[in-house]
Amino acid sequence: MRVMPAELVFPDLPERVREVIRTLGDAGHEVAIVGGAVRDRLIGLAHRGEWDAATAARPEEVASLFPGATWENRFGTVTIGAEPLVEVTSYRAEGTYRDRRRPEEVRFGVSLTEDLERRDFTINAMAWLPMDLDAGRGTLVDPVGGQTDLDARILRAVGEPRERFAEDALRLIRAARFAGRLGLTMDPATEQAIREAAPTVETVSAERVRDELMRILALDATPSVAIGILERLGLLVVILPELAALRGVPQSKAVPGDALDHSLAAVDAAAATDPPELRLAALLHDLGKATTLRDGHFIGHEDVSAVLAANVLLRLRVPRALADSVVGAIRHHMYDYDSAWTDAAVRRFVRRLDGIDRDLLFALRRADNAASGVGPAGEANQDELEARIAEQLEAEHALLVDRRLAIDGHDLQRELGMPPGPEIGAVLDRLTELVLDDPTQNRRDILLDHARRR
Repeated sequence: MRVMPAELVFPDLPERVREVIRTLGDAGHEVAIVGGAVRDRLIGLAHRGEWDAATAARPEEVASLFPGATWENRFGTVTIGAEPLVEVTSYRAEGTYRDRRRPEEVRFGVSLTEDLERRDFTINAMAWLPMDLDAGRGTLVDPVGGQTDLDARILRAVGEPRERFAEDALRLIRAARFAGRLGLTMDPATEQAIREAAPTVETVSAERVRDELMRILALDATPSVAIGILERLGLLVVILPELAALRGVPQSKAVPGDALDHSLAAVDAAAATDPPELRLAALLHDLGKATTLRDGHFIGHEDVSAVLAANVLLRLRVPRALADSVVGAIRHHMYDYDSAWTDAAVRRFVRRLDGIDRDLLFALRRADNAASGVGPAGEANQDELEARIAEQLEAEHALLVDRRLAIDGHDLQRELGMPPGPEIGAVLDRLTELVLDDPTQNRRDILLDHARRR
């Protein structure tokens, strides 16, 4: 299907994007906005993330016009830093793909239409060619019927679906992401090709899979839709088998569904405005339920979940600091606060969470509660716990604020003549418990006096 060009107004084009277009145009090069920004404009979505442009200029010509721009590969993409990030790719045609990711041959010097016809889905194979940049007026270039499919809410591969997915297996995951985020129905031929090619997702690098998953978690209002599509098409069991294993694991909660339904509901309960690591933690927080069900209970599932989550995050090459934060929240998410806790019990709880991201932990617990149908009582319970913790921290108890006793092991050796060894640790542990019970005891003279009574 070839669609005649039509006028399209782009009134909210960021000034940085205008500068890139203007600079290339002033140098005599045709340039167009392509891909997701055009798609989002047509359906009235605010475009988030980087902007993609395509141009008739060769990559070396583009790079010469923008000091500080980077051109790191042979595919003609020049990245122009600043906010927002703009990636400019030279019009190109591609040869065969042997590794399901990169074409063996790239040929520049083709037309905009030819460049669009090599793309993954029709809704991404449209371009905006500016006519009056200041007014935001331009021409919609749509050689494969992307606008028609977008209006009909259909996701369709460009050309032969099997060929598109054989070129790059990551497109299988992208298909689920687009269908979930935009509420699209799969074209039957496209869906069948995805099902057939699902095992080939194993060939995609962990980093690229991670980035697609994080886009789903960060951008989708309800990530469960895209993840559900991944499951339905046979992709989830390939990229996250630990999560897929939760299907069919029964739960006794106010909200119906199995352990996978619960995990996805917890993801959705976390707002898109929250840090993406919260949704990641929610997605993985109950992985251990697949193997710990005994007599209607999941004994120790939080510890098993933490181990499995750590393995998943390592496999996906998630940065260490983020992974540690997520795993820590998962390991501790099954605490059982009660109003009867003494202040000392609250202090012990804070001490037990030393090194844990409490904000992430408590946000995970709230998402878990929402997905479990706990209701207002659960929210009130969590509110009370956080208020009591804040009260203890505001009191500036040294053991909670900077985690220090008024004495240390060197003091015990110097003042009491204790030799180095495990006995020093045992005494310090006993003194820690003393101070947690009564923070006024955290004075050097008092602690040394207690230590002498060992």
